[in-house]
Amino acid sequence: MTPDQVKIVQDSFAKVAPIADQAATLFYDRLFEVAPSVKAMFPPDLTAQRKKLMATLAVVVNGLSNLESVLPAASALAIRHVSYGAKAEHYPVVGGALLWTLEQGLGADWTAEVAAAWTAVYGTLSGYMISEAYGRSQAAE
Repeated sequence: MTPDQVKIVQDSFAKVAPIADQAATLFYDRLFEVAPSVKAMFPPDLTAQRKKLMATLAVVVNGLSNLESVLPAASALAIRHVSYGAKAEHYPVVGGALLWTLEQGLGADWTAEVAAAWTAVYGTLSGYMISEAYGRSQAAE
């Protein structure tokens, strides 16, 4: 994850933020479409969950310039997700749903460079979260 990639992620997220609720709806619809088994981990009414998702993304994206500042929150989030039933193998599925959502939200602004930047950032953070929640051996898989 390079400084240029961080800037690309921050700039592109700023374009999605105005449609936060729509983006969150797209995300959960996509997630449940590709991984229907995870739907049971979520409340029937996703209103609050959608807000939490976008608020968390905003904090993480804005904190990427100082990654050390977001790692404690990422660790706590990862550990909380274990109690909800999340497993290491869910992270790539969530990442795919996130990238798909961003592609839909950004439209023509979703370029190969933007996709690569988001993929790098998600890979860095999800690898860290997996290692925090399940140990280093799981993160390497």
